[in-house]
Amino acid sequence: MSGDLNFFREASMKHGYGIRCAGAQLCALGMIFCAGLALASSHYTDLRDVEPIHGDAAAGATRAKVCFACHGENGTSVAPIFPRLAGQRVDYLYHRLLTFKRASAKDPYYSKSPMTPMAVPLSDSDMRNLAAFFASQEPRPAAPATPAVNPEPTPEKGERLFRRGDPARGIPPCQGCHGAEARGTAVDKGPYLVYPVLRGQYLPYLISRLTNFRMDLPHDTTSDFIMSNVTRTLDDDSLQAIAAWLSSLPPAKSL
Repeated sequence: MSGDLNFFREASMKHGYGIRCAGAQLCALGMIFCAGLALASSHYTDLRDVEPIHGDAAAGATRAKVCFACHGENGTSVAPIFPRLAGQRVDYLYHRLLTFKRASAKDPYYSKSPMTPMAVPLSDSDMRNLAAFFASQEPRPAAPATPAVNPEPTPEKGERLFRRGDPARGIPPCQGCHGAEARGTAVDKGPYLVYPVLRGQYLPYLISRLTNFRMDLPHDTTSDFIMSNVTRTLDDDSLQAIAAWLSSLPPAKSL
């Protein structure tokens, strides 16, 4: 945890937020993480000290054919309810597959997902190779804009919240985990490996995920605890604004 806090402190100072703002953000993040652990069940996956994932992208390409129906041939899905996978962090993709595979049949989130039965028969090598394949793909330009939610979100507000947060409301800056350009951070160890790329992701998918986090779904990993508590600080307009700004960005590979 101390490493995470040091990173947020350095990021805050680098971008000129000032000591006062940085202190507020650090305090908020610490409280968010501790609150998540306090509410956690006895069974969860600790992603704070994971090892880097390596896989065979060529082997993953063969196995990935079954994924193309939903996620597209190169990881750019056609339907906006399915996430774009091209250029995503390999570690994030692997650990998502692993969570789907390990999920309980009674889990309130994963039991309803079509991904759960797809992941169950995968071996560890399969998951590593699939993650390596989709991470190696070059993200394509965003698909035609999807209908805006009502009321229409304000991307400028979303960018401000993503980059600076709102200490007065206890909202930490999203860039602390997801990077200033929503491509992840240059930190290549620990939990930063599994914080996903968000830029260029579909608006409906982002809103759905953020809304679910606000309802504690899913709630099976240390990353889930953080996101659940962060999203509770967001009203609907703020949540939609962040999603709208992220979806308006041209997609790019993770750092």
